[in-house]
Amino acid sequence: MDQIKVLVVDNDRSIREGCLEVAQLIGFQTYTAENAASALQVLETGNIDIVIVDIKLPGTNGLNIMRELKQRCPELVVIITAYASIPPVVQAVREGAFDYVAKPFNLKELRILLERAGSLVKATGAKRLLPEKLKVQNGLGGIIGSTPEMEKLCRFISKVAQSSHPVLIFGESGTGKELVARSIHFNGPHPEAPFIPVDCGSLVPALMESELFGYVKGAFPGAARSKDGLLQIAAGGVVFFDQIGELPLNLQSKLFRVIQEKEIQPVGSTKRLPLCVRILAATNRNLEQRVSNGTFRKDLYIRLNMMKLHIPPLRERRQDIPILANHFLERINRSAAFERVLSGDAINLMMSYEWPGNVRELENCLEQAAVLSSVQQIEVGDMPSQMKNILQNGESLESIQGGIIPIAELEKRAIMSALNHVAGDKLRAAALLGIGKTTLYRKLKEYGTCV
Repeated sequence: MDQIKVLVVDNDRSIREGCLEVAQLIGFQTYTAENAASALQVLETGNIDIVIVDIKLPGTNGLNIMRELKQRCPELVVIITAYASIPPVVQAVREGAFDYVAKPFNLKELRILLERAGSLVKATGAKRLLPEKLKVQNGLGGIIGSTPEMEKLCRFISKVAQSSHPVLIFGESGTGKELVARSIHFNGPHPEAPFIPVDCGSLVPALMESELFGYVKGAFPGAARSKDGLLQIAAGGVVFFDQIGELPLNLQSKLFRVIQEKEIQPVGSTKRLPLCVRILAATNRNLEQRVSNGTFRKDLYIRLNMMKLHIPPLRERRQDIPILANHFLERINRSAAFERVLSGDAINLMMSYEWPGNVRELENCLEQAAVLSSVQQIEVGDMPSQMKNILQNGESLESIQGGIIPIAELEKRAIMSALNHVAGDKLRAAALLGIGKTTLYRKLKEYGTCV
């Protein structure tokens, strides 16, 4: 977890300094405020975990501040300080305060209380992260992976899904940018609303404006009737602009207006229509460079770049390759009604390959190998030629295996890592790994590990 953040709210400087000293000794990150207004301002600018607040402050009281703080951040841990004023303290505890400490307090007493509060923050954080880890393991909207990079990606998706701001998705070709965009939409507050993808690289430039913004009757020759554009059709939902860097400059200005002013002007119309739609965009281009050379509008880039998400290439998360390969192979098996498995050599070869086409290339390679394989087990010889080329020039599969961890060893390491992560709790480890507890116990017995 990130460093725990503590805010001390007290108009007495000596009290503030004493609390800060104790919190810093424990290793917490500290902030201070002298009054309610300052406390609320700090809360807005930082993810505060614990607040130590005096029950009596100038112009208000700690109870009112606590109510305001808890309303804004329900998981906040609040500690009340007071000079032997029992009724307000009891009321504060009833309304959600974690505990209280009576003034004058000694530093040891405060330290014990802060350490308890810190343990609660960590426990709450672990519970909050568990569903996110399970989503990663089971696939958040089809996103598969268990590496730290993918856990971070899914946590980001879970956060931005609930907002209405634009999101700019960066990633190499084949990393799954549209899949991520769909996950943001379908994990958001209105999954039933339309999701409309727009490939900016394939639309005909002459027709792009009318396709996006619609047109009115008589706007151009052949416009016998009015037609809604894709942005209007998606009202209340999401429009996903793939390859946003290929959007012509004149349409970039119109898209900026949609985001900034939340309105749209159909081709041939003099009226602007209000529009509520969320914009998601993706690119594998360097948009900053395009802004510099004048091929992409700076104002649009700034608006799109409010929330930026980077999808790691497959070569940077190699531990996910066996998981993804088995996922795709299961899908291929279902459609073919024939059970195929990957040999250990084939998996080692996949782990050695650089995957310039990323996840899309992995899926295509497995589909090709499944077609070429005449037996149940897919071998190295069934893999596409671009993968087998790495075995040329005298390089043997055995030499590749020297730098590759066998799949059985990967499995063992994943299990032991999960157990270490949850301090040996086997039920939680099994949940994180997406396996049954019986399977976990059997695997541990195979490894000769005490169960």
